[in-house]
Amino acid sequence: MAVIEVQGLTKSFRTYKKKPGLSGAVRGLFHREYATTLAVKDVSFTIEEGELVGFLGPNGAGKTTTLKMLSGLLYPTSGAARVLGYVPWERKDGYRRQFALLLGQKNQLWWDLPARESLELNAKIYGIPRDSFERTVADMTELLTVKDKLNVMVRELSLGERMKMELIASLLHEPKVLFLDEPTIGLDVVSQKTVREFLRHHNATRKTTIVLTSHYMADIQELCQRVIIIDRGTIFFDGRLSEVLDRFADFKLITIQCDGGGRCGSENLKKYGEVVEHSEAAIKLKVKRDRVIAVCKALLDELPVTDIDIQEVPIEDIIRQIFAR
Repeated sequence: MAVIEVQGLTKSFRTYKKKPGLSGAVRGLFHREYATTLAVKDVSFTIEEGELVGFLGPNGAGKTTTLKMLSGLLYPTSGAARVLGYVPWERKDGYRRQFALLLGQKNQLWWDLPARESLELNAKIYGIPRDSFERTVADMTELLTVKDKLNVMVRELSLGERMKMELIASLLHEPKVLFLDEPTIGLDVVSQKTVREFLRHHNATRKTTIVLTSHYMADIQELCQRVIIIDRGTIFFDGRLSEVLDRFADFKLITIQCDGGGRCGSENLKKYGEVVEHSEAAIKLKVKRDRVIAVCKALLDELPVTDIDIQEVPIEDIIRQIFAR
C-alpha cells in the first residue's frame, strides 16, 4: 500500500533583487525587482508502507524543500501529494499525529532543560500515556546508549548525544512516517553507526516508513535498498541502489599483486586502463566494464601476478559523478 504519493510537485520562491549601495536601497523602496527560483520541479514518486528510502542530491537540489512540503511546512506552487491519505499542507491533526520530521541542523529540544523534561513536554503535547512514555524512553535510550544522559541539560550534551535525544523525541508518539534530513551530520563514526543500527531496528520492528537524506554514503548503503536522486529540483533516478551501479558505473577496479622484479610497473599497465594506485607490491586499475575479463586474462598471461581482485567502483564516487554531470 502506498503511504506517500507525490504527483507533479513544484515549488518556486520569489526573492527580492537588491541593487548595491544606498541608491539601490532607495530605488528598491519604489521599484523592486524580483527573481523566481524553482527549487522543486514536477517531482513525482510513490513510497510503500515500511520502505526505507534514501533521498539523494547535492546541496540546493531540492531535498529539504520536498521534505518540508510533505511535512506541511511549505505550501507547493503546484502539484499534489498525499501522505497516509492526508494532504500535508492542510495540517490536519490526524496527520500531524502520524508523522515526524527531524532536521539534523535544527533543535526541537529545550536548550536549558534536562533531556528528560523536554521529552516529557513532547509527551504532553501528543497526549502519550505515562506508562507508554516510560517504556518507549527506556527502550530507545537503551538502544541509543544515552540512558545515563536523560537528566543532563540539553546544552551540555555532545552533538551525538543531542541528536540521539532529538531522534527519541521524534519517535515518542510512534509516527507511521518519519522524514529525516541529515540525521548523522557532524557525528563521529561511532555515533553514526549507533544511529544507523537504531533506524534499521526501528524500521524492521515498527514498519515505519522512513525517507532519509544524507551526504554520508554509509548511511545510504547500510540502510536503503531504494534511492531517489534529485538534482536541480528534478528527479534524476528512482530505483534500487544496486541499479545505480548497473546504470551509471562504467568501470570496475582491478587490483593486482606481483612477485616483484619491477615487472608490475605502472608504465606497463597504462594500456589496460587508468592507474588509480601504485606501489611496489600492488597496482589498482580502473577498467571499462566490458573489458574486465579480457584485461584480467592479459594481466595473468603477461605478468607474474600472485593475486587479483575485482571490485565495483565505490558508490560514493558514482554518486559524485552523477552530480557532476
